[in-house]
Amino acid sequence: MQSLFITATGTNVGKTHTTLKLIEALASAGHKVGVYKPIETGVTHTAPDATILLEACQKVNDNFKALKPLDITAYTFALPAAPFCADTEQSIEISKIIEKYHTLFALCDILLVEGAGGLMVPITKDFLMIDLIQKLNIKTLLVTPSRLGCINDTLLSIEALKARDIDFDWCVNVYEDEDDFEKVTQPYYDAVFEGWWCVDKGLPSFI
Repeated sequence: MQSLFITATGTNVGKTHTTLKLIEALASAGHKVGVYKPIETGVTHTAPDATILLEACQKVNDNFKALKPLDITAYTFALPAAPFCADTEQSIEISKIIEKYHTLFALCDILLVEGAGGLMVPITKDFLMIDLIQKLNIKTLLVTPSRLGCINDTLLSIEALKARDIDFDWCVNVYEDEDDFEKVTQPYYDAVFEGWWCVDKGLPSFI
């Protein structure tokens, strides 16, 4: 594994939290980790997610110490919305996103790429987040929530990844309905899936 795309079933599920955990775990395993946030929306003065990710990365990879938050993003937009909607001037070029990926990949052993929203979020009219994953051709980590109803979201996302023949693992970020998760949701995951894990209760198989 030389790169990993971190996606989720939707927004505010825990992609950044998970990416931070992966930076720590991979660095502890001796890897020189890099980070890339291709698109961040809801940006006014600073890019909050890119800032947090870069600060964590700079602690473990000297090649990122001279970079600024905007250096690890290809596009930022003020409107907190899907990239296509936030990009009111339709300025996004997929080639620029790919070019920035290769630039940052040269600075590390493993590049963690954090998506925006979920798999079917539109980047442009005809190009979705899952299309970017395929374009980059890298392994993917799907982060799912622990709230009531998450089984449906998880299964739909897994089906989308399988339909595109994308190599992926998945995990649950247990932070909503935490007290009920073990009774309401976990029994199904235990019965149907092997090797699934929780962000704060273990490490993925590829670490």
